[in-house]
Amino acid sequence: MIHATTANQRNCSGPFRSRRWTPFNTVVMILGFVLFWPLGLAMLAYIVWGDRMTGNLATARDKMDSFGSKFSRERRPHHHAHATGNAAFDEYRSAELARLEEERRKLNEMRAEFDEFVNNVRRAKDQKEFDKFMASRDASE
Repeated sequence: MIHATTANQRNCSGPFRSRRWTPFNTVVMILGFVLFWPLGLAMLAYIVWGDRMTGNLATARDKMDSFGSKFSRERRPHHHAHATGNAAFDEYRSAELARLEEERRKLNEMRAEFDEFVNNVRRAKDQKEFDKFMASRDASE
């Protein structure tokens, strides 16, 4: 049986299992508390609630993540690992990774289609509410 959980879902199951709890972020938080406690508190808030940021804060969060990832041990993608020496396994791994990439592409397309559908439904609902408002406004005049 294949479980459809992603690494992000497994790692973000609770407030203390967020992907933001990296060694880099932890060191910055500790230094923030040592140097000036509000900085440490701000970093702690970023670690715990950073996934919920939107707008300009999300842009800043993404820049911080990309900066912190430079210090991560897991910079290299796992699927580009060196050959094992077993040609059959290497071929199997390559085929499975290609299949998974195709599946990811299909899921991304489905998500984009669903997002478009949801936006259309919201727009139709907004239009219906606006028409109802205009009708009630005309009736009151």
